Amino acid sequence: MRTHLPHVLQHHLAALRILLAFTVITGIAYPLLVTGIAQAGLSHQANGSLLTTDGTPVASSLIGQNFLLPKRNPQDEKETPRPDPKWFQPRPSAGGYDPSVSGASNLGPNNADLVKAVKDRRAAVAAADGVRPASVPADAVTASGSGLDPAISPAYAYEQVNRVAKARRLAPSTVRRLVARHVRGRVLGFLGQERVNVVDLNHDLARLT
Repeated sequence: MRTHLPHVLQHHLAALRILLAFTVITGIAYPLLVTGIAQAGLSHQANGSLLTTDGTPVASSLIGQNFLLPKRNPQDEKETPRPDPKWFQPRPSAGGYDPSVSGASNLGPNNADLVKAVKDRRAAVAAADGVRPASVPADAVTASGSGLDPAISPAYAYEQVNRVAKARRLAPSTVRRLVARHVRGRVLGFLGQERVNVVDLNHDLARLT
């Protein structure tokens, strides 16, 4: 056994040296390199795509949020929150745009509860925006897979223009031009659909007014 002990130690020392080398490379050097590149070239994205007002972070353009009126009775937990007509509204969220409960409802298209929820949402959106229920876009009444998607379709954004303009006493043409500036095309020209980031849009709307 004594004759093999030095070889065993040599193997352990070699393994230890490899461990230390890869610890420095992958645990220190590589993270610092990636962080430096991200901060130098993509600092806004690397820091969470934060939106600020007067220097204070108020939202992230990556995560959707609700734009609701304050409760009439803050003590009433059963009171249904009402959309604020002064803001562009996002699509529904199964988790209420709470990042800790990201996910969809998992209800199928023939589920009675989902069908009723879609009908109720369509009627509410049509009444709020002053349009026919048949013209309400699908994303206005259905949630995204994550429940955190900040994007809505251009059709839903344009549908809300008159309501927002009236609530803020702005010319509809002014609000429509703001929406047009926020329409983004398909990723790489062929992935997904055209979209409007409602968080970005409302952030610029607040600065406009």
